[in-house]
Amino acid sequence: MKNRFSFTTVGFIFLVALLLGMQIENLISGDNLFEQLSKFKDVLSYTEKYYVEEVDTPKLVESAINGMLSGLDPHSVYIPASQLQRVTEDFRGSFEGIGVEFEVLYDTLIVVTPIPGGPSEMLGVLPGDKIVKIDDSSAIGIKREDVPKKLRGPKGTHVKIAVHRAGEKELIEFDIIRDKIPLYSVDISYMLDKEIGFIAVNRFSATTYAEFRNALDKLDTSGMKKLILDLRGNNGGYMDQAIRMVNELIPDSGKQIVYTKARRQEFVEQHLSDGRGKYGKIPIIVLVNVNSASASEIVSGAVQDLDRGLIVGETTFGKGLVQRQFDLPDKSAFRLTIARYYTPSGRLIQRSYGKDSDAYRRAAYEREETEGENVEHKEEGDSTKPKFKTLSGRTVFGGGGITPDYIIKAETTSTLFRKIWGKGLFREYPLGYLDKHGKEIHSEYGKNLKNFLKEFNVSSTMMDEFKKLAISKDVEIDSVLFDMDAPIFKMRIKAEIARQQWGNEGAYSVFQKDDNQLQKALTLFPEAAKIARLQ
Repeated sequence: MKNRFSFTTVGFIFLVALLLGMQIENLISGDNLFEQLSKFKDVLSYTEKYYVEEVDTPKLVESAINGMLSGLDPHSVYIPASQLQRVTEDFRGSFEGIGVEFEVLYDTLIVVTPIPGGPSEMLGVLPGDKIVKIDDSSAIGIKREDVPKKLRGPKGTHVKIAVHRAGEKELIEFDIIRDKIPLYSVDISYMLDKEIGFIAVNRFSATTYAEFRNALDKLDTSGMKKLILDLRGNNGGYMDQAIRMVNELIPDSGKQIVYTKARRQEFVEQHLSDGRGKYGKIPIIVLVNVNSASASEIVSGAVQDLDRGLIVGETTFGKGLVQRQFDLPDKSAFRLTIARYYTPSGRLIQRSYGKDSDAYRRAAYEREETEGENVEHKEEGDSTKPKFKTLSGRTVFGGGGITPDYIIKAETTSTLFRKIWGKGLFREYPLGYLDKHGKEIHSEYGKNLKNFLKEFNVSSTMMDEFKKLAISKDVEIDSVLFDMDAPIFKMRIKAEIARQQWGNEGAYSVFQKDDNQLQKALTLFPEAAKIARLQ
């Protein structure tokens, strides 16, 4: 149906531009803002009226907004109304629903895991349960994108599900009252041995600091004397949560954690430690990689600049721009860069960027780095990167991202591995295996993860089944390459089976043995303590 240009549309355009104008006084240099808005209105009006085909006016407006923001920087972005709720939920730290992670396999809706503390877990829904009915309607053949529409809903409302459980002849029915479901940003916190605590944080949401502090307190009661903080793959979020996390690890007051520079004075900020951090006297190692960005770089940059611990892994992404979100009348929004942030030594974390946003993102993954000790960050050749000094006088380099004190590259994966990963088979095969053998696994190991880690092996029969599944999904298998990659395939399958039975602790416990970055970090605590002057 033809979308007629209206005063509502014009008002929407004016509001978008006005909001931008409030932050960018000279949006169009030398021109009057409202003259430019009138020009845009005329172009849109003539296009809607005379274009050879009927036009979708809202779509044109969105394209114009995207074009305008793309001329600023790679991180000023428009968020359509259709995506905003999901984005908001991710960083708010909760949503309303029944509380399950799910997968749709072979036209069947499968519970991967009930979210701890959610209504499904409380009623006894288990990993591997197949949801075959939702409110008396068949769920067989349901599309993945339709599942949230059926299972999510306002807190206090009811939804009935019927599940098929392996080993049970009859369907099991649940009447679930929807509730607020937490989205955890701390993936896992557990003791690697009697002294070393491990915390992995996947993003910085509104609840991250509280989760982090709870994890620290839990590990403290378990005897933690050293900490590994894993920020690999964490691409950021709320800056205030990162600041509070760092503050918890700094023993003294008045230490710079991060500061911002901006064109408008109200966006210039300085954040100092308050000296009330409970965990300022334990050695710390932070794990990072190229997908660690923004708030992750605030944490790792502060730990490095204040000589609070060691950074291990690969150079981080290099996103040092601060965005503010502006909500729009149609329930869409845009995020506008309002400031740049700097580490305590004065390093701007943002990498240089041009007009090509794809090239900007690729550049982070195409860096060449030499593995090895880098504690003194000695200059190699004629480096053009600006030099800065940590609290103790160590040299560190600016120019984008946080360069680790020990550069340890993640092990590379083969093309075959990536194809199998892309098909989701490391999730699909273990779920199918547990559907047949879940009762046996539970009967043999119960809650004893240690016995599972020692005794369970992915058999040759399982590998043959896995290969057949890959072939059935149109993955071309070279038997020689498959055999070469067999150890990592077995590790992934075992980890997913462990996740289904023991949650993230099960999966991480399998992964850690073959995690070369983590294994290196475990040897570096004497150096971390020395850097932090804890010896």
